[in-house]
Amino acid sequence: MSYVIRVATLFAIYFGTAKFGLMMDAVSGFATLVWPPTGISLAALLLFGLRLWPGIALGAFLVNLFTGAPVLTAGGMALGNTLEALIGAYWVRRTTGFRNSLDRLRDVMGLIVFAAVLSTTVSATVGVSSLWLGGVIARSAYGPTWVAWWLGDMLGDLVVAPLLLTWWECPSLRTSWRRSVEAGWLALSLVGVGLIVFGDLLSSEIEFYSMPYVIFPLVIWAALRFGPRGAATATFVVSAIAIADTAQGYGAFRMERLSDRLTYLESFMGIVAVTAMVLAAVVAERAQSERKSRDYAKELECVLAAWPRVLEPDVFALVRDLLERTAGVLGAPRVLVAWEEAEEPWLHLASWSPGEFRGTREPPGTWEPLVAEALAGTDFLCPDAQAPAPTVLYPAPQGPQRWSGAPLHPDFQARFAVGPLLSVSLRGDTLNGRLFWLDKPGMTSDDLMLGEIVARQMAARMDHFYLLQRLRQAAAAEEAIRLARDLHDGLLQSLTAAALELQTVHGLLPEKPEMARDRLGEVQRLIAAEQRDLRSFITVLKPVPLAATEAESSVAARLDELAKWVERQWGLRVELKVEPTEARISDGLAQQTYLMIHEALVNAARHAQASAARVELGAHDGRLSITVADNGRGFPFRGRYDHAALAEHGLGPASLKGRIASLGGSLAIDSTESGARLEITLPLSPPGASDAH
Repeated sequence: MSYVIRVATLFAIYFGTAKFGLMMDAVSGFATLVWPPTGISLAALLLFGLRLWPGIALGAFLVNLFTGAPVLTAGGMALGNTLEALIGAYWVRRTTGFRNSLDRLRDVMGLIVFAAVLSTTVSATVGVSSLWLGGVIARSAYGPTWVAWWLGDMLGDLVVAPLLLTWWECPSLRTSWRRSVEAGWLALSLVGVGLIVFGDLLSSEIEFYSMPYVIFPLVIWAALRFGPRGAATATFVVSAIAIADTAQGYGAFRMERLSDRLTYLESFMGIVAVTAMVLAAVVAERAQSERKSRDYAKELECVLAAWPRVLEPDVFALVRDLLERTAGVLGAPRVLVAWEEAEEPWLHLASWSPGEFRGTREPPGTWEPLVAEALAGTDFLCPDAQAPAPTVLYPAPQGPQRWSGAPLHPDFQARFAVGPLLSVSLRGDTLNGRLFWLDKPGMTSDDLMLGEIVARQMAARMDHFYLLQRLRQAAAAEEAIRLARDLHDGLLQSLTAAALELQTVHGLLPEKPEMARDRLGEVQRLIAAEQRDLRSFITVLKPVPLAATEAESSVAARLDELAKWVERQWGLRVELKVEPTEARISDGLAQQTYLMIHEALVNAARHAQASAARVELGAHDGRLSITVADNGRGFPFRGRYDHAALAEHGLGPASLKGRIASLGGSLAIDSTESGARLEITLPLSPPGASDAH
């Protein structure tokens, strides 16, 4: 639509509705209590721009001229009406960042304060002053005329403008049948109750002075269930019914003069309109916030789900990855983290920015305290920590609180040139510290809540790392103890026996050389057996070579080497079956698998005197299954025992059980006189599997 057509359309609508308003017993002939053009002109400038003002000016001038005002007086009144619309639209746009949907409280308050209350005083003042200066009204009529003019214009902004603004963007009429039925019942209720209250539908003898407020539940219903558009529509419908019936002398406001009736009615309708719009905006804003929170929670869940589950071998390598991801979640240019381990007094410090990462350990007591004592244990944000008197915002049970002062240790702040700052506590089972997002302008309480969620995730990852580190250290210590015990019970005892046997041989050599030679042969066999055991220990301690092929192929190759070695050293024939799988077996789990099968085969050859064994390896449903069966003498116990029964009765190889338990797996043993069967089940991605030693 061209500019001229829009101006002409606005002029025609303004002129027509103005003539209608002036028919409603205008005070002094010009100040009417029903003035829809004010709301129409405000909506037109908000929707199409301020440059449509000529349509308002021309319409106001001609309608007042045709009503009987002198030319200069009509021009002054047109000037007031035009300035009213221009000032109202300009103030609303510039002050609140106005949205036509009226779904924010600040939009509604801007419309009420800047347009309905303030800008209408311009029109009332200029228009009534023009009437007085033109000799149309006496000085004594100035006050009543000004009040009537102002009330009429204000109601136009409160009733007509919201209706046009909220319905201008053509809404989709597609809705559920339940909602359509509800809207129909609401419309019937509004019309019915409006006619009863304002039209004396039931009986003209019943006093309705105390009944206008029965309309409030219906308006509240519209605001709660149908938002700003429903509130604006309900207010307009009730206003139209009330004005039409009150003008005919019906309803609650029964005064002798029409102007008095409309004055009371418009005060009432102004309260209804403000209540409905404010309530609808608050409900809509809350719904938007909840929807935004749900969307953000889903987005955050996806982001956090993408965080790596495989931990880095070094804590600073892990922290670097975590800081980069936390910076991306909050959109901060820089991130810092400072923490202490539970059993170590050193302060760990790491900083990340695009293309740069630094991790250091500071001596105990450095930057003590790191944050101001008033902020210890709280999460907070500071728009500018370098300001002369920084303002800090922090959450509290009674609501957000403000605190003034330097939030950080001055040396810490100077070292990292801290400006805009958001800090949250980083607490875990193994660490305690703080996380800092820096240099992000315009941080809000939403960022603070998001930071708390991210900090919990980061603390959980770091806890995971430290707990796995302790588990690896404990496993290494347990492995060393087992190795020492095996060496003591096996190799050292055998060497002691060989030494005693050699002493006996030394005494037999002069008198019984044949017997001495037999004894020497036994010593040789004993030493050869212990040599095999020593080689076995050395094989266990060797690292698993990394293969370039898939993980399961590497495991199969290693197990094939193990089977040949066991047969060479112990004479145990091993049948190996490794099922191909698409699941990835981590290097750590491959190492643990090799060690467990090695221990099971050596035990079968050494203690059970087995001559044959079968090893099966496969992966199904996220779990790795290992079966080792032999034809030896079995364990000292008989029957089948699951992991819980083995632990309860203290049965089975302790070192093997401990290794399986540390990986989150389970062991079952079936022991008979003709052999034993070990069934081991491990998760393919156990905690720390990738880092297991």
